[in-house]
Amino acid sequence: MRLYLIAFAAGVWLLQQKSELPDARWLWTLPLFITPIFLSRSEIAWRKWLSKILLVLTCIALGFAWAALRAHVRLADSLPAAWQGVDIHVEGVVVNLPDRDTRGERFDFRVENILTPGARVPERIRLSWPAPEWNSEEIQQRLKAGERWRFTVRLKSPHGTANPNGFDHEAWLLTRNIRATGYVREQEQPERLYESSRPVDRLQALRDRIREIIGKTLGDHPQAGVIIALAVGDQGSIPHGNWRVYNRTGTNHLMSISGLHITLFAVLVGGLAYALWRSHPSLILKLPARRAALLAGWLAALAYTFLAGFQIPAQRTLFMLTVLVIGLWLQRELRPFSLLVLALFAVLLIDPWAVLAPGFWLSFGAVAAMMWAGQGLIGRSGKLAMWTRAQAAVTLALAPALLMLFHQLSIISPLANALAIPVVSWGVVPLALAGVIVTPLLHIAVGLMQGVETVLQWLSAFSWASWSLPEPTITAVLLSLVGVVWLLVPGLPTRWLGGFMFAPLLFPPVSIPAAGTFEAEVLDVGQGTSVLIRTAGHTLLYDTGPGLGDNDAGQQIVLPRLRALGISKLDGLILTHDDLDHTGGAASIMRDVGSGWLMSSLPKGHALLGRTSIRCIRGQRWQWDGVSFEILNPTIHAYEQPARLDNDKSCVLKVTLGTQSLLLTGDAGRIGELEMTERVAEKLSSTVLMAGHHGSQTSSIEEFVNLVKPEYVIYSNGWKNRFGHPHESVTARFRGLGAEPHRTDYQGWTRIRFSDKGVQFEHWRTQYKRYWQQSL
Repeated sequence: MRLYLIAFAAGVWLLQQKSELPDARWLWTLPLFITPIFLSRSEIAWRKWLSKILLVLTCIALGFAWAALRAHVRLADSLPAAWQGVDIHVEGVVVNLPDRDTRGERFDFRVENILTPGARVPERIRLSWPAPEWNSEEIQQRLKAGERWRFTVRLKSPHGTANPNGFDHEAWLLTRNIRATGYVREQEQPERLYESSRPVDRLQALRDRIREIIGKTLGDHPQAGVIIALAVGDQGSIPHGNWRVYNRTGTNHLMSISGLHITLFAVLVGGLAYALWRSHPSLILKLPARRAALLAGWLAALAYTFLAGFQIPAQRTLFMLTVLVIGLWLQRELRPFSLLVLALFAVLLIDPWAVLAPGFWLSFGAVAAMMWAGQGLIGRSGKLAMWTRAQAAVTLALAPALLMLFHQLSIISPLANALAIPVVSWGVVPLALAGVIVTPLLHIAVGLMQGVETVLQWLSAFSWASWSLPEPTITAVLLSLVGVVWLLVPGLPTRWLGGFMFAPLLFPPVSIPAAGTFEAEVLDVGQGTSVLIRTAGHTLLYDTGPGLGDNDAGQQIVLPRLRALGISKLDGLILTHDDLDHTGGAASIMRDVGSGWLMSSLPKGHALLGRTSIRCIRGQRWQWDGVSFEILNPTIHAYEQPARLDNDKSCVLKVTLGTQSLLLTGDAGRIGELEMTERVAEKLSSTVLMAGHHGSQTSSIEEFVNLVKPEYVIYSNGWKNRFGHPHESVTARFRGLGAEPHRTDYQGWTRIRFSDKGVQFEHWRTQYKRYWQQSL
């Protein structure tokens, strides 16, 4: 049975790799595949094997069909093109804990009534409610989970940035059944109606009240967000700085409601129930103490799972505990791997998109590793030996997945987890939950968590705490997984040989441009700019994308790409001008990646400037590996003009290889472009041009464009951005010149390879096509 359930899971995973959904009509033919079951009754050996193979294929087909059917239903609930970007009046319920910061509130909204005649809106949407312009410094709380509201909204279809090694926002929205995103319009005052009476909405309201209680009790304590996350699963409450410490120490799984927390909490409650039952003989006569403990522990796990928002690790643990409790209640012995596989099947039956989440693989992988490593050793080793072996097994087993998904591996993780797990799981979590009722306990919980944080910060400060490696190949990952199984087999004399299978993973090939060529990667950072330029031996980053609070493009998009390419140090960093959509990710990048020099037009005293920073000035030139670099603007006199806009101080860079060239103008506007047409007109002609200021009509003036005469033009802008970039007049101007357009909002990450043979373009949305992505 385990084999067939795993085959079902494989079918679900296979569907999620498809670029298009199969026609729903053929799914009805799948019952025909059930016929191999009847062949399994045969006594002939070869027919038994054939029927088993056919049955495995049938289970794969059933998993594939189940996931496809669910996907067809979910995608059918879409936002028509005619209703994108227009005002729609809706009523509905806030169905999750709102995310809050100084920019406003973001929340999931279940639409129950559409007040605009003829409008069609998906049942579940995600909205942002911007903070008032007069109050941009304080975090406002205007709505709560479980409340019913009337809004005027503007919506668009799900869309996100698309980059290799980056976060797939569209897949994340699909897993949450969010089929449109948008914002609340305040031209008509939003109206709070009443609290929803649905049980699921009441549960969300309870989670929100618990979050509010913890927040008011602990105030601005730096660990208050962690306590909230451990109590109600709201990981957005944890500051970004804390996450960096947890990622470097491999303890990030502890700062959410993980399966480990739920299991230990269930054990704790079950143990207390057992002691209570044993102390009252009258209770034992009604129900044996062992069964009372099982029931109490399971109810505690159930309550904690729903309090956590029913996340994947919590689901897996609840399903495993449910089967285990049923088995013990009926006095039947259950195999651990059978429990895990049943939980896997149950999770994917409920949520076929769970395979898209890294947490799915890490959660099930960690438990499988501990089970595999502990085979035959229960009762034969001391508790300390078992604990050490379990930590080593998890670290070893998850290394391939962590390097493939995040290109990072915490070396200090076993020590950090050995110190943190007992305190967090046995101390902080129970105290946090009990503190909701007895609030003084919250102060004890936050004190313990502060102690854990101090130790983790000390451990993360070691330069060797975390190890980054380039993106491994699939072959290297599969070989290392075989090595994991080999190394963890109990009693095998030659287990150490499995370590050699990690060699391709630990020493992956690094792809660099060939001599006499260069590459430019235009990262899809939304409404902003970031371009990575690589020659055979040097790397330059031109701008770092936008920054919005903790969630900046440097941390979320640029750094993962640098790690995947094996780049641990930049030879140069250019910050074109003092606009957040160009410099927002700089702090994260400068913190985690070294840079040979920083060139910018930032004003003196700017927080990002350091000892090695220099101003970009027309005439600066250098050459790397046969590729020429030159700054065309601004002039030194531009810095002496107080009234000059920052945009017109943008560092304009031209990169040249033979007859091929790339021109990057930042946000240079009319003044900056006119200066170049007058002073450096002979240097403007370029093969590829990135349209100035994301295609704004304040840039790409006719005189400038006619001198550049690009064969290709790139627009780096956000999907359906509020500025209307690129402007129609600009795109028409380039069309008139015959320039081939490339847009990050349509095509995602774009790589341009320059050589003596010409230029070649690659786009991520073409390379990585999935059925949930919108056709553009």
